[in-house]
Amino acid sequence: MSRRHELEQHLQVLGEIRDIMSAMKNLSFMEVRKLTRFLSTQRRVVASMESAAADFLGFHPHLLARQENARNAYLLLGSERGFCGDFNEALLLALESHRQSHPEEQAAVIVMGYRLSNNLADDPHVAARLDGPAVVEEVQPVLKRLVDALDALQNRRDSFHPLRLTVFHHHPDKAEINVSVFQPFRQFEEKTAHFGHPPLLNLPPTTFLAELVNHYLFAALHELFYSSLMAENARRLQHMDNAIRRIEKDTTELSLKKNRLRQEEITEEIEVIMLSAEAMKLQ
Repeated sequence: MSRRHELEQHLQVLGEIRDIMSAMKNLSFMEVRKLTRFLSTQRRVVASMESAAADFLGFHPHLLARQENARNAYLLLGSERGFCGDFNEALLLALESHRQSHPEEQAAVIVMGYRLSNNLADDPHVAARLDGPAVVEEVQPVLKRLVDALDALQNRRDSFHPLRLTVFHHHPDKAEINVSVFQPFRQFEEKTAHFGHPPLLNLPPTTFLAELVNHYLFAALHELFYSSLMAENARRLQHMDNAIRRIEKDTTELSLKKNRLRQEEITEEIEVIMLSAEAMKLQ
């Protein structure tokens, strides 16, 4: 097989890879558009719950549970799929940095995402490995499995002390890893009431706060998962775009080489024809 034919086959393979990457890039772009709507709505839901909690705790701050003896747990929101750059490696670096700065925290680790889970295969502190969401429609069932894993961890470790959940996740608008400690409404503990009369409730205050915390945790986890998934797809968009540009650059260079080889072949063919014609004349 001539060198030119090898280049033609290589160009064909690069074209197929470029088409596949373009399709993946388009899917990620569509996912980002969907997540933009979901994330905006979810942020409004979380903000409305925080506003209600601020009004309530302005009159009942003593109802917030103390967490001095809480058990620590780390939640890492990694990726289920690849082609997203250093998305998972950055989470591992943030986890290692946090462990070094908080050596007193002997925390169990819950890992979300197949790709990240493979990188923590030998970590003895990993208590659960769960599949992460690949698309926005998978966030709801993934969260249900996460809640079951948290319940199992709470019952297995110490059912008399609450879990203090620290979440390591990407944010679509920030380059560094976010480390969020889940302490619902703790920021309103010492704030004064904005109104002269307490809110009218149809439930006892303790029951109302417990229900509000449960709903808030579920809504806030939705927001974190949407943020992480959006950051993952943004990374994948950038990764695919860079890869496609490199392929197009290689394709251009190989096309030039192929054209030069074809010109050399044509020149050789012309020389052979001319030599043959001269040989015919001599005969």
